[in-house]
Amino acid sequence: MDKHKRAVTDKLIERTVKALCANNYDAHYIQSPDALVEKLAEYLPEGASCSVGGSMTLFETGAMDYLKSREDLEYYDRYAPDANIPEVFYKALGCDVYLTSSNAITEDGLLYNVDGTGNRVAALTYGPKKVVVIAGVNKLVKDLEQARLRMREVAAPANCVRLNLPNPCVKTGHCMDCRSDTYICVTEVVTKRQRVKNRIAVLILPDEYGY
Repeated sequence: MDKHKRAVTDKLIERTVKALCANNYDAHYIQSPDALVEKLAEYLPEGASCSVGGSMTLFETGAMDYLKSREDLEYYDRYAPDANIPEVFYKALGCDVYLTSSNAITEDGLLYNVDGTGNRVAALTYGPKKVVVIAGVNKLVKDLEQARLRMREVAAPANCVRLNLPNPCVKTGHCMDCRSDTYICVTEVVTKRQRVKNRIAVLILPDEYGY
């Protein structure tokens, strides 16, 4: 990244992290994927149970590879070839550490997420002892209006393409407020402030990851 653009990116992340911390999140600016792995090690002690929400960010940052490399973890892996998905989802709600991303994070410290099955937003809201949200700078937006716009114009269409779903947004490139049987924008959740301080960690990286 150009150093001048990086200077602007740094300020955006720093003020978002400050706002998240004010809302009782355990928020950090993580400079690189290597630094991310070091931070994840702090949250994942030997023997911890863990699972993940569906997220391209976890793959692209190396977080998924790190989990698989930790043979000392009890990892409920939704992506295992023989995974019983409903069972994995239920176990994930009671795990020690749950990793996911966020569809958008506002500059005033709110998390915005839209889910199809609902397992990801359920775990984010209640269940796992610790939730770790990993996001690239592309997920940062000004406010909830921009968060919803980002979901409609970026995240939802891209995920429908990725999942090979026959929804209208695959053809148009933006949300059509469809009522398809394969509709993925089922549950909308805005997480404002943490009652249990630091239960949710938010780790923001300066590059773009996921949708």
